[in-house]
Amino acid sequence: MTAAAGSGPVGAYAPGAATAAGREPLLELRSVTTHYGPIRVLRDVNMVIYPGEMVCLLGGNASGKSTTLKTILGIVGVSTGELWFRGERADGLPTSERITRGMAVVPENRRIFPKMTVRENLEMGAYLRKSGAEFDEDLAYVLELFPRLGERLGQLGGTMSGGEQQMLAMGRALMSRPKLILMDEPSMGLAPLFVERIFEIIKQVNSRGISVFVVEQNANVALAIADRGYVLQTGEVVLSGPAGELLANEGMKRVYLGET
Repeated sequence: MTAAAGSGPVGAYAPGAATAAGREPLLELRSVTTHYGPIRVLRDVNMVIYPGEMVCLLGGNASGKSTTLKTILGIVGVSTGELWFRGERADGLPTSERITRGMAVVPENRRIFPKMTVRENLEMGAYLRKSGAEFDEDLAYVLELFPRLGERLGQLGGTMSGGEQQMLAMGRALMSRPKLILMDEPSMGLAPLFVERIFEIIKQVNSRGISVFVVEQNANVALAIADRGYVLQTGEVVLSGPAGELLANEGMKRVYLGET
């Protein structure tokens, strides 16, 4: 799909528009291009996430979704363009510094520590915590969101089901008190019932003021709870706008939502 396949870019973001509107972005990609060696993966990508927003990034296989996430985290370097986080230039910072400044990631396929207990996995998420009282408060919140984890604090992470591991990965990210949670394909490999529950919890987390950026192939479920969305094709943003407008876009319906 290209921009011409539907009604063209919906509410496309222009660099500088956020400042002009008087709203300070939490995360901003300004004309970002990236490469893997000589191969260009992202081309002139502009995205913005405001504090408290939930934004989804959609696209098919090899569209550049995971590379976008890796670029935000600093795993993939920016070839040209700029990345800003919390009002400061961040594309030159190492991944560790971006995490320290308030990013947290729930990676694809969970990637919990399988030989650590549930509690130890959660403690790893809180390694920046300075106060025991803060840790206890965060742990109580995570176990309130995921009661099943509370029942399994002494269980090894690797012995849990896929859905339980996804809950653990989300809980681990929340233990760092992030400003922005980056989620890579949270529905991957999960039964439909677990997918519904996971996205309900993502919405609850966002309702507490934590910004969420969800990279997802399941467009219907992501757009159902997101404020806005972007659609990538071969490393370029071809559609962007409010979630409701993307759901109604004819190109989206035909190519990404399975409608004719």
